[in-house]
Amino acid sequence: MLHRYLSRLYDTIHSRGEIEIEYLDVKQPTLLRGRITGRLRFYDGSTLAFEEVLEQQKIRQVSRIYYKYHYQRADGTLVVRYDNAPHHPEVSTYPDHIHIEGRVEAAEPPDLSDVLRRIDGLLYPRPDDE
Repeated sequence: MLHRYLSRLYDTIHSRGEIEIEYLDVKQPTLLRGRITGRLRFYDGSTLAFEEVLEQQKIRQVSRIYYKYHYQRADGTLVVRYDNAPHHPEVSTYPDHIHIEGRVEAAEPPDLSDVLRRIDGLLYPRPDDE
């Protein structure tokens, strides 16, 4: 199950021809533990740095022990960061949260695909979204 999860993330990244992969590292040292890290660059110079540390809990359940998705503009300005570092106990989804526009808000843990869809919405807004 863990191998399938890591393969899906790897395939998701590689299926996006418009994204430059600056680096991508997938490791599964045991059947029950794995890690994926990477840095992706978009057409406008913005980047997404991400990391997931994973553990297979049950036969069909993979848990993210640690995650972060840090998306920033080309000039280094933070756009959005999801993570589960335990430093915001005031949010209702503690330790999961999002940093956006200088605020910290409650957030459910996203999947890499969710984060890429959010970035797509920022980079390629549809006319009815404006």
